[in-house]
Amino acid sequence: MARRRTFLGGLLATGLGPAFSWAKVGNPRFLSAAKTPQGAYVLCGLDSSGQITFKLPLPARGHAAAAHPSQAKAVAFARRPGRFALVLNCATGEEIAALQAPTGRHFYGHGTYSADGSVLFTTENDYETARGLVGVWDVTRTPRRIAEFLSGGVGPHDIKMLPDGHTLVVANGGIETHPDTGRVKLNIPTMQSNLTYLSLDGDVLEQVELDAGHQRNSIRHLAVSQDGTVAFAMQWQGGAAPDRPLLGTHRRSDGSLTLVPKASVQALNGYIGSVAISEEGSRIAITSPRRGVAQLFDQVQLTSELEIPDVCGISAVDGGFFVTSGNGICRSPQDKVVRHPLAWDNHLVPVGNAGA
Repeated sequence: MARRRTFLGGLLATGLGPAFSWAKVGNPRFLSAAKTPQGAYVLCGLDSSGQITFKLPLPARGHAAAAHPSQAKAVAFARRPGRFALVLNCATGEEIAALQAPTGRHFYGHGTYSADGSVLFTTENDYETARGLVGVWDVTRTPRRIAEFLSGGVGPHDIKMLPDGHTLVVANGGIETHPDTGRVKLNIPTMQSNLTYLSLDGDVLEQVELDAGHQRNSIRHLAVSQDGTVAFAMQWQGGAAPDRPLLGTHRRSDGSLTLVPKASVQALNGYIGSVAISEEGSRIAITSPRRGVAQLFDQVQLTSELEIPDVCGISAVDGGFFVTSGNGICRSPQDKVVRHPLAWDNHLVPVGNAGA
């Protein structure tokens, strides 16, 4: 462990060599996977007006991506049970590497870079033992796997870096799956999701579980503000039941945990697709493609609800939130709408300082 910590610490301190910045590809504010009318799949950069700044092919349907903090590089992840994780040079279109999860593993569609961009962290499923893992990759040159550690739960989905640059937060969704059964959920009666905070070496710093009444709420997606507030979005796995909140916030610094009643199972058909939080942490936005709505909150107060069919991607920007939908819409906080002949996929990933 000591050798691993020394090695990882050295990587995080290593500066990267010259490379194309995001300016080379039009200063995109967001990344999003999409499907073309011809049935092909792509990863796109989008600017703050909704214009496409670059478009790169993907081998199959994408889910989310990880944007390098300064260089025009991205890792595009497959939608589960797909297995690709491609490191792409967004300026040249070059596929730098195809990351290979170890035998018996697959990725969960999300990852995050270290603060300096030298290390990539990926959520993974060890599906024979139903263990959640975080893979650690040196991406300074040719990407290579250098470590892994337990995620703190089952079914780790989203993962984010906290603003301190030294803490990861993982949404362990609690759901056991196996590639042989596709997207079938294998343990719903006993599932238990959690938020787990980890050091960059895999030490568990804190875990947050909801009470028994929320046992079938799967924590899936995360957004983090500059003060370290974590907004977490859930998906209900329990069928008919008393209404439950699907949105919550937590902050390690004071241990505060808040659930948002208006973002509920009944109001959102049991499903939040994406979540975003403003830089200062006071405003939160969520999407429900099943309901076709985006909800905006100030603290826990619902301030507005937009009806947008098949809406899912959302990200914080100056002045509000930017959303995308499966029917090609890009909508700015000023209600300016741009439509592309693309079906935007689940997530709108911020680039640089585009938002939490």
